[in-house]
Amino acid sequence: MTIRPLRFGIWALVHGSRAAYQDPEEPYDASWERNRDLVLAAEALGYDSTLIAQHTINPHQEDLDQLEAWSAAAALAALTSRIEIIAAIKPYLYHPVVLAKLALGIENISRGRFAINLVNAWNRPELDRAGIGFAEHDARYAYGREWITVVSRLMQGERLTYKGEHFDVRDYVLRPASLYRPRPLIYVGGESEPARALVADHGDVWFINGQPLEDVARLIADVAARPRAGAPLRFGLSAFVITRETHAEAQAAYERLLDLSKKDAPIKAIQKQNTDPKVVMMQTMQKSARVGSNGGTAAGLVGSYDEVAARIRAFHAAGIELFMLQFQPFEAEMERFAKEIIPRVHAASPTKANDRPTLVPAPAKWRQ
Repeated sequence: MTIRPLRFGIWALVHGSRAAYQDPEEPYDASWERNRDLVLAAEALGYDSTLIAQHTINPHQEDLDQLEAWSAAAALAALTSRIEIIAAIKPYLYHPVVLAKLALGIENISRGRFAINLVNAWNRPELDRAGIGFAEHDARYAYGREWITVVSRLMQGERLTYKGEHFDVRDYVLRPASLYRPRPLIYVGGESEPARALVADHGDVWFINGQPLEDVARLIADVAARPRAGAPLRFGLSAFVITRETHAEAQAAYERLLDLSKKDAPIKAIQKQNTDPKVVMMQTMQKSARVGSNGGTAAGLVGSYDEVAARIRAFHAAGIELFMLQFQPFEAEMERFAKEIIPRVHAASPTKANDRPTLVPAPAKWRQ
């Protein structure tokens, strides 16, 4: 397996804090203004990517604010100059012709820095209450497979005629296509068997939820061994980071967030009730105590600066190229990571010096 240079990204705060909603150090804020400033700060600090999750209604509590992913992505594309912008998409919410047109528009606004993250939905009310309906797990993936087939071919500028179970597209072509590369990248999330088959056939990058190194290595080995056309599949990992000068300080910070997260038990109960039990991400999340979403601290990026840097290098050696990171309080800890961890990782990596990000001042129980 070819090991590509490391990249670091951040989760946009589209529905507020990632670990605990009742943290006095980070009041709830999912506003456009905060997310704009956060992504601009991340770009200035040298981060390579941002992921904007898509929900039409807040997945935890319906009276909480929720940023809209695709309008935010378009605005960020115009405001930034270097950082990759990844917008998540749930296929049932957009016809593939419309979505492909939106994606190409943001691709050209960003000058070739846009990507889509295909997720096949876990939040039942989001689709049910809209009258769309929430199909069974494997049926959602079958729909998503057909959907991404249409989207991918249209994003490449192909004149498409396609007849399938769900879509009937006739002599359709989109202009302009990407002015900078063949098409935007396609990230795919999900760890079930249908998800693995889908990413092997249609994805460029597989997003893996945070979990211990040995589990991640097994997932990578399984999917990397599958036949596919085109370039080798690349791999990303979600992780919540808590790092301090000493291990003891990091553990104390972890315990603080874990205690705060317990106050969100009513919200978590709502989320569990609304979630398809067949979603592997949610099954994995139940294996151990952790903070953060999408695996959170289960990846083990909790510890001293040297410990966290070493664990990142171990994941990189196993095949992880992109780390999509969460923090709390986000802005301060994002800056700490950029100043303390990224230089340590690159100092021990074979990446050429001119490939490393330039750092400038930013704008204003886990398992090992």
